[in-house]
Amino acid sequence: MNRVMPNRERAVREYSAGGTVRARRASWWRGLGAWLLLLAVLGTPAAGAAAPPIRFGIASSPVTLDPRFATDATSSRISRLLHEPLVEFDAGFRPRPALARWEALGPLRWRFFLRPDRRPFAALDRAVVADDVRATYASVLAAETGSPHRGSLAVVAAVEVVDESTVDFVLHRADPSFPGLLTVGVMPREDLAPGARPGRAPRGSGPFEVVDWPDDNRLVLRRRSDGQLLEFVRVREPTVRVLKLLRGEIDLLQGDVPHELIGWAEQRGGVRVERAAGTTVAYLGFNLEDPVVGDIRVRRAIAHAIDRDAIVRHVLGGAARPAESLLQPTHWAGAPGLAPITFDPDRARALLAEAGHGPDDPVRVEYKTSSDPARLRLATIIAHQLAAVGIEVRIRSYDWGTFYGDIRAGRFQLFSLAWVGIKMPDIFRYTVHSASVPPRGANRGRFVDPLVDDLVERAEATVGETERAAHYRALQHRLRETLPFVPLWYEDQVLLARASVHGYRVAPDGGYLGLESVARSP
Repeated sequence: MNRVMPNRERAVREYSAGGTVRARRASWWRGLGAWLLLLAVLGTPAAGAAAPPIRFGIASSPVTLDPRFATDATSSRISRLLHEPLVEFDAGFRPRPALARWEALGPLRWRFFLRPDRRPFAALDRAVVADDVRATYASVLAAETGSPHRGSLAVVAAVEVVDESTVDFVLHRADPSFPGLLTVGVMPREDLAPGARPGRAPRGSGPFEVVDWPDDNRLVLRRRSDGQLLEFVRVREPTVRVLKLLRGEIDLLQGDVPHELIGWAEQRGGVRVERAAGTTVAYLGFNLEDPVVGDIRVRRAIAHAIDRDAIVRHVLGGAARPAESLLQPTHWAGAPGLAPITFDPDRARALLAEAGHGPDDPVRVEYKTSSDPARLRLATIIAHQLAAVGIEVRIRSYDWGTFYGDIRAGRFQLFSLAWVGIKMPDIFRYTVHSASVPPRGANRGRFVDPLVDDLVERAEATVGETERAAHYRALQHRLRETLPFVPLWYEDQVLLARASVHGYRVAPDGGYLGLESVARSP
């Protein structure tokens, strides 16, 4: 089993390996020489001495670093630093090679060629080989593994090793956009063997490796290119995170900070703020099996009762754009002609009355959210807007693990979450196809609509991008009619950094790959 040595233990061992100056029988001159040497060492940085860690403040800890199970934002972003996938995406949301390039050998067979200059696995004296790819995807596809990514890869019939650097994916049915599905980080086959437990020390071929993960408040990684340490520090309260940034206790933080705090920190000096239009989409989810929100009229009333423009302007400081779908309208499969959901309290009240609700029989819903103060604040504002049209809301907030567990298990009426880094239109199969109810996917609301299923399947089977986009546009219009969820807004990515820290690139999807190039000025 790979053992991760904590920083403190590692430092002590390295220091001890250098030996100590012991009192021995020696001449006075030798003793003087030893003192002079010691003074020289103390006055000069040791060759190869590691730079102090760069500290990154986060609101919630990763649930897992195993890419087979990473679905929450923090887990997915940090797992990507450790594990490299076969495929990534360009700025136009089209797949591009990461660990491998590919070619279609036919409608049902795709061949992937591993990059010759690929990195070796951390703590393993070998590079990624085709059998690692096979083992990774075989594990994801095995029912007993319970990977939430299994549903989106149901099209895969077999993974076959051709040679050490070549692997074939055989499909059940044609899927022209198939390469874009292969975004699960590749793991070493040793960690996927029966009985193996990657646990808290996963080994990947990404740009970072795990050094220490002592508890949920601290995770230390090492950049493999130069040994720079990176420490993720969990600080739930955004005000405390910003204060720690100003005091120099953390160097970077990204997201989950109210815009008032961002402006205040910027005015204090010594802090740089960077923004990028983001792809993260916030939404309200419903349990379609619930007798209250399972009524389409109640869901539409909720949608019309929310003043998204006011929330974006006054609460989010303009750092967001109202959303009408999971995909942005500029996406190749987006639906730019989708009519906006209007803020219309009168229409909301009329829909509730049509559903049989009024002052004597108000709608009562339980709204679940995380205990993160920024998310709790948004939930409180939304609850206030719903109350204005006659919907009584009881907010229940939990720590992230409990909250997310309830959502995955279907224990909710109404909840708010955000999808991070959506790039492929397969998000629709994953979230609204009837075959994607957990654990096979993320259809957490148990939504079933034959027309939606048919449009998903037709889009996936169509070869030409133009024709596929037409099916996806029709699908998004159907989702507007049935409203299994309410899109709220696309969140901008906002970075706060100490002025001494530079080189971090803010990604539209909120990913942390900018840490590959981040550095601290002397």
